[in-house]
Amino acid sequence: MCLLFFSYKLTPGYNLVLAANRDEFLDRPTAPLDYIDREKTILAGRDLRDGGTWLGLGKHGKIAAITNFRKGDTPRTDAPSRGEIIDSFLKSGDPAKKFITQLREKAHRYNGFNLLAGDGNGLFYFTNQKVDKAITPLKPGYYGLCNHFLDSPWPKLVRGKKRLKPEMVETNKVDPTKIFSLLQDTWRPDDNSLPRTGVGLKWERLLGSIFINAPNYGTRSSAVITIKENGKTSFYEKNYDRDAKNDSIVCFNMKPTPRNGI
Repeated sequence: MCLLFFSYKLTPGYNLVLAANRDEFLDRPTAPLDYIDREKTILAGRDLRDGGTWLGLGKHGKIAAITNFRKGDTPRTDAPSRGEIIDSFLKSGDPAKKFITQLREKAHRYNGFNLLAGDGNGLFYFTNQKVDKAITPLKPGYYGLCNHFLDSPWPKLVRGKKRLKPEMVETNKVDPTKIFSLLQDTWRPDDNSLPRTGVGLKWERLLGSIFINAPNYGTRSSAVITIKENGKTSFYEKNYDRDAKNDSIVCFNMKPTPRNGI
């Protein structure tokens, strides 16, 4: 997962509205959104190369997403897959804060990442790129996260928050189709506004838009998750086929449970 916008306890009638794009190399094998356990309590896409996932829902209102942290260094080849963090959390019986507390003791083993994880006890942000290893409980608000710290003022993050806010915050009825449309924004900032993360100007330009479309790399899928105040949860996913027009949106609904909702 490379780009997240989310409204936490700010949208009327909703505890959470989350929109996300997953950017990846086009030849990396991936399974689309589905239940990944026999009991059908965990919803997620699957990375078929290294295992794990980038965004998922679990029982008792669990939700988690991860983004890579981009700083220009060469990723360690001996590091475990960051996707296993989401997989482990959704399958564990631990609440979000306890899981992250245990994770931060071994977080240095992974390449750089940002983690968003929540449950009935709250929503939390954590990154292994801060020396203090702080776990940040999030207050109600509207947030953006990509490949730097939470709410970093990268141009595409600023633009996305501005364009998506009316559809995610200033409404009492969320329309996923409108959010998907805005997640396909291909606007690119001028070179002077681009972040400098050590990957070179060519890649900074390529990665500067909300929706990325390059010959070998780009936005593979978009997702919208809504969790209403009554616990009703919906997970929408749209996959992009570069060889054929594909406008289909898949939706899974999870029934409310006594602890559903963050």
